[in-house]
Amino acid sequence: MRYTTLSNTKIKISKICLGSMTWGQQNTEDEGHTQLDFAIDQGVNFIDTAELYSVPATSETQGSTERIIGTWLKKRKKREDVVIASKIVGPRDFVKHIRTGGFTKTEFDDAIHKSLQRLQTDYIDLYQLHWPERNTNFFGVLGYEHDEEERWSDNFNEILHNLEVFKKEGKIRSIGVSNETPYGVMRYVEEARAGKFKISTVQNPYSLLNRKDEIGLSEILLREDVGYLPYSPLGFGQLTGKYLEEMPKDARVTLFPQFSRYHNERSFEATRAYNEIAKANGLSLTQMALAFVQSQPFVTSTIIGATNLQQLKENIGSATLSLSESIIEAIQEVHNDNPNPAP
Repeated sequence: MRYTTLSNTKIKISKICLGSMTWGQQNTEDEGHTQLDFAIDQGVNFIDTAELYSVPATSETQGSTERIIGTWLKKRKKREDVVIASKIVGPRDFVKHIRTGGFTKTEFDDAIHKSLQRLQTDYIDLYQLHWPERNTNFFGVLGYEHDEEERWSDNFNEILHNLEVFKKEGKIRSIGVSNETPYGVMRYVEEARAGKFKISTVQNPYSLLNRKDEIGLSEILLREDVGYLPYSPLGFGQLTGKYLEEMPKDARVTLFPQFSRYHNERSFEATRAYNEIAKANGLSLTQMALAFVQSQPFVTSTIIGATNLQQLKENIGSATLSLSESIIEAIQEVHNDNPNPAP
């Protein structure tokens, strides 16, 4: 396993981060614990979760993933050996069973203490905003459409001030954002220049099928020393190639058709082309896709997820794979012909 440091901290993290959003719905508690044991044995020390999980979001399963991690931490007594990242939900209709407000001191207090209780820990290493409060383009929306009637007002400074309180109390160690745009990231950076708590990371979707963050965000990340945690690096399994022939019975998109944003005609066309490159070079499409993401200079740690140990082993194995210049060139040719088919 390779390691790096979480931006603007002294926290050592593995270049692979174990995602967990299937635990509590697709995966049982025992399966979650088995995945954690395997990943730790392979050198992974970075685990990502959220108060929302498992996914899809329901009132019955909300918080289940954090609870599974919490029972594992209690059983294994490995808290100091792992880095835990979690998230607070933003205001959206589909999370009204959690809370209806935004990023106020009261909302943070509620979310952080409940997450700590479920995780059975005294602190969270990386605390993230799951999505912005304001109206903007995320969750599969490519272009920004301005809403003249939106009632949001700039509260970046207030958010950072509130989070600083929890850092001083020792409940969180660092902060990050997720599903955020270049505008939002830059506003947080500007507040840090004025003395506020600086964000360490941005967690956004990024894969061979969705490279839009290279356009406006990657320069900010590199110039302003903000880490990047790509999620969905396999496009909800599309980049494993398992959907190219038929819809597998127990696959995520089969079970939950609402997650079909990577399954349009152009995505299948690009996936077939990438699969041919992988086969021509004796690689699995899965490992080539993950290795490409990990090769990007702005990527800090890649969030991988699996529903079984075979998938997890293959995903973690990509950490030591380096792609040749000829493979990168072939990938770029496909991207030039069919850029960002699933942004």
